[in-house]
Amino acid sequence: MPHTPRVLIYVQHLLGTGHVMRAAAIGRALTTHGCPVTMVCGNTLPPTLETDGLNVISLPPVRARDASFRELVDENDEAITDAWKARRRDLLLQVYEDCQPDVILTETYPFGRRQMSFELEPLMETARARANPPLIVGSVRDILVPKPDPRKEEAMAEVALRYFDLILVHSDADMVRLGDSFRYADRVEHLLTYTGYVYLAKPADPPADDGKDEVVVSCGGGVGAFHLLDCASKARAHSTRASDTRWRLLAGYHMSEDEFDTLKTAAPDGVIVERARPDFPGLLRRARVSVSQAGYNTTLDVLAAGVPSVLVPFAQLEESEQTVRATALAEHGRVVYAQDTTLTPQSLARAVDDALGMPMKDHPTGMDGADVSARTVLEAWKKRT
Repeated sequence: MPHTPRVLIYVQHLLGTGHVMRAAAIGRALTTHGCPVTMVCGNTLPPTLETDGLNVISLPPVRARDASFRELVDENDEAITDAWKARRRDLLLQVYEDCQPDVILTETYPFGRRQMSFELEPLMETARARANPPLIVGSVRDILVPKPDPRKEEAMAEVALRYFDLILVHSDADMVRLGDSFRYADRVEHLLTYTGYVYLAKPADPPADDGKDEVVVSCGGGVGAFHLLDCASKARAHSTRASDTRWRLLAGYHMSEDEFDTLKTAAPDGVIVERARPDFPGLLRRARVSVSQAGYNTTLDVLAAGVPSVLVPFAQLEESEQTVRATALAEHGRVVYAQDTTLTPQSLARAVDDALGMPMKDHPTGMDGADVSARTVLEAWKKRT
């Protein structure tokens, strides 16, 4: 028996970057325990992603055309076809055969990524058919997107029970539990382990005085964030507490060049517009206040920095995950919540002023979820073998 298992991580991010960043963090944690880790990724990797020690294999990229997630498109912005799906399925199965993993870890699936069932179900069936099947582990963030049709959630629970040995939930169970956003959590309760939050950022010191006493405005990958950054660019003039400081707007790499150029051209004095930076956590530690969306990774950066914060959750179409997270944190007195759909420069300025009236907070406990996840996987594998 090998001392440590070979691990295959499957991750498919369709719109934002949080999924792949969380999967890579868990992968890196596994490598510190001596595990060979192959991470197979179904979309373009963000340029700031750390993949040290991981064997990264990229499948032909696919993404959601918009926040409805109803249509998937390839690298040429064309709708994917049955032939495209068959080719990617075969490539994924070949990765499995080449890797011969002792552990398969899927990010989000089976509690999301139903669109990828064309390749994930064959992977599950192939793995389960082996004489000594690998340990199959699911990895999910703190909050899921509730489905209007309960039958879809029931089907997710059935897939979990059919294929999975363990489900890692990356949250603080005292703050958020899977049942808060998933109707059938009780059916899979015996599979669940709460790991705490997956946060492995190593804040680098930004150059010069970047971030010092600033309002730092961020938007994750940048999809659907033009309105937030546009309001922030105009909000400085309306703030009573932050009109004398520099506002730094960070546009995610998914934001189009046209939108980015529009923001840069229109930025008034005292407002800097630039692309997202790998030293973002370091900027936050120097900042006077943070304004951001409420994605998983960005929220952890904000909490870890202990900086006064305004969360403007992405809430287009049927997206509710970020709203649930922002509301929970606001109820715990950690942030100021501002609604995206009614946001104006004036309302954002008021929210920034309110945040500046809040005391600094220590970051919450349970931020070592990546290492807890790695150790949990290893313990489960040892029991299996």
